[in-house]
Amino acid sequence: MIKSLTRLKAPNRLRILLAVPAIAAAAAVLAACGSSGTSSTSGSGSTSTSSPVAATAGSLKTATIGGATVLTSSKGFTLYSFAPDTSTKSNCNGTCAQTWPPVTGPVTAAGVTGTFGTIKRSDGSVQATFDGHPLYTFVGDTAPGQAKGNGLNGAGGLWHEITTSGTAAPVSTSSSSGGGYGY
Repeated sequence: MIKSLTRLKAPNRLRILLAVPAIAAAAAVLAACGSSGTSSTSGSGSTSTSSPVAATAGSLKTATIGGATVLTSSKGFTLYSFAPDTSTKSNCNGTCAQTWPPVTGPVTAAGVTGTFGTIKRSDGSVQATFDGHPLYTFVGDTAPGQAKGNGLNGAGGLWHEITTSGTAAPVSTSSSSGGGYGY
């Protein structure tokens, strides 16, 4: 009788041990889903440097990605705009800014005729803009020349590559598939 009770308890322990990481992962996903992109979190302003793809103040470059000439960081990572932003306010804060690190400003790009500027973010940091669009990188782009964030709908709005003409780049089916960042 004792052996049979021990055998019954062992599978339950295994289930509990397997359930704990699954619950933790689900909680992390739910926390990300709960972010509206308008968090009033006042961080230290270091979110722009928490990602290796985040651009910092200085020179930007251009690249042709998916047939469109787009702005990139000095390392060649695609820059994006967030549709809910205005020319004076970023609406991507908190968890959103961790996935879409703001480009710290000011910045310039040789041969680009648009207007570069800056805005002050809710955390007090300075973010670069191009033709009135606050600029971001995307942590889903893991190598220069990728545009995995183009056309994604996440954090309360659509994301687009920044073209050198200042308009949203067309969404190609190859760059918008997958990603999984549509929290």
